Amino acid sequence: MKMSKQFPLNALRVFEAVSRHLSFTKAGEELGLTQTAVSYQVKLLEDMLGEALFLRQPRRIHLTEAGSRLAPKVSEGFELLRAAVNEMQGVAEGTLIIHSTHTFASHWLARHLGIFQLDNPTIAVRLETSQQVIDFSKTEADVAIRVGTGEWPGLKSHFVLRNHFTPMLSPTLAETIGGVREPLDLVKLKIIDPSDPWWRIWFTAAGHPDAPLESTSRSRLGSQAVEAAAAIAGHGVAILRPDFYQDDVAMGRLIQPFPLTCEDGSHYWLAYPETRRHVGKIRAFREFLKKTLPSFDTNPTGKTG
Repeated sequence: MKMSKQFPLNALRVFEAVSRHLSFTKAGEELGLTQTAVSYQVKLLEDMLGEALFLRQPRRIHLTEAGSRLAPKVSEGFELLRAAVNEMQGVAEGTLIIHSTHTFASHWLARHLGIFQLDNPTIAVRLETSQQVIDFSKTEADVAIRVGTGEWPGLKSHFVLRNHFTPMLSPTLAETIGGVREPLDLVKLKIIDPSDPWWRIWFTAAGHPDAPLESTSRSRLGSQAVEAAAAIAGHGVAILRPDFYQDDVAMGRLIQPFPLTCEDGSHYWLAYPETRRHVGKIRAFREFLKKTLPSFDTNPTGKTG
C-alpha cells in the first residue's frame, strides 16, 4: 500500500487544527481552506479510521473519546516535524510568548531576559503578566511561570524556585512602635492582606496560631509585587518571598525582622503543553533557565513533572 494511503498527512494536519480550535471555521482560516474543505478532510480521516472524531452540535463541536486520544499524539507528531526542520536549519526562530506572575516577572525575569536574548538572537520575546492560571488552548502563550504543585493535566512542568515567605516591612514603620522584637509586635501595625493564608501559616510556625489577624484592616492589593511596594512606602507589613527583595533590604527600604520563613507546598514552575516540549524556542528557554537558575528542574517533590 502506498504511504499516502496509509498516512493522510493533509487530513491529519486539518484534524490537528480543528481539535485545537474546536472550530471548522477557525481551522480553515488558519490553514487557508474553506469550511467545506476542512469538513471533507476530517470526514476522510474518520472514514479511514472507522471512528467519529468530533461530536457535531449546533454552533459547536466537541472531540469524541477517540478524537481526544488521537489529538495530542497528532499535535506532538507535527511539533516533532517542526523541531526536526528547525534543527536541520540550525535555528530556533519566532516569538516566544511567556506568561508569568507579576512578581516573578518583575523580580527575576525582567532582570535576566537580556541573557536569553543575547544567547538566542533569532527569538523575539513577549512577556505577559497576570495572576490568572491561563488555558494554553485559549491563549497564544508558549510557556508559563506558575505557582503551584507542578501537576497540571496535559502540561509538562519543571521546578523553578522554592516559594517561601516571611513578614517584611519598612524600618520607618517598625520605628513607630519602637521596633519589632517579637512576632506579636506585627499585629500592632497594619497588616497588608491579613486574609492571605500565608499569615496564619507563619504565625503558627512562630508559636502564635491565634494571632489576632482578624482585628487588622483588610487591605488586598492583588499581587506580591504591589504589596511589596506598599510595604516599602510604609503602608503596612507584607508577607513576601525574601529572596526577591534582597536589594531593598540592602538599601534600607525593607527589613526582615525574623529569620523564620515558611512554605505552603506551592512553588514556581515552568509549564507548557506536553505536545510542544520539542519546539526549538521552548527548548531554548528551558536551557536558559537551567543556565541561570541552579534550582531549575531539581524536582524537590520527587514528581516526574
